[in-house]
Amino acid sequence: MARYSETVEPRGRAHGRSPLLGGATFELRHRVARMAWSTCWILFARWTPPQLQPLRRLVLRAFGADIHPTAMVRSSVKIWWPGNLKMGERASLGPGAICYNVAPVTIEDFAIVSQRAHLCTGTHDIDDPDFPLRARPIKVGRNAWVAAEAFVGPGVHIGEGAVLGARAVTFRNLEDWTVYGGNHAEPLRSRKKIV
Repeated sequence: MARYSETVEPRGRAHGRSPLLGGATFELRHRVARMAWSTCWILFARWTPPQLQPLRRLVLRAFGADIHPTAMVRSSVKIWWPGNLKMGERASLGPGAICYNVAPVTIEDFAIVSQRAHLCTGTHDIDDPDFPLRARPIKVGRNAWVAAEAFVGPGVHIGEGAVLGARAVTFRNLEDWTVYGGNHAEPLRSRKKIV
């Protein structure tokens, strides 16, 4: 797989066909690797009960994820590419969570990404006629919580102990130990620090 780059150069540009016109955004070998990943997840992990967390972690590691032995990944998550995923001690990706990690996603120790939350590292350059993909990393800090169905945009750093409330949306960094809610997320109150 290609190394992470903030700009993903459209594959079609060199061949006279931009992604906007149906050209491929990623090289063939990258698409084949992702197809192998998706197939392995469906065959070996998607169907597994909660007791088979170790098997899910093994499948993720086989495709390059840096995942702590105590991290929890539910079988129904959607991870774009494991090689761009790092999860710390007791970090959690909840049921139905979407991790669109064209760029790296880091979920630090004891951080929780709840059910159907969406971590989205990719967007497009709307001012470029070729509409190229742009990607920036996301970091969810230690003891932070991204609540149910919340959306985290490209380049966001969620501070230590910060909370992004249910269905909230953020495209900017969240301060440590602060609770946020709404669309666009606004600070609601401070959160007591966990020692």
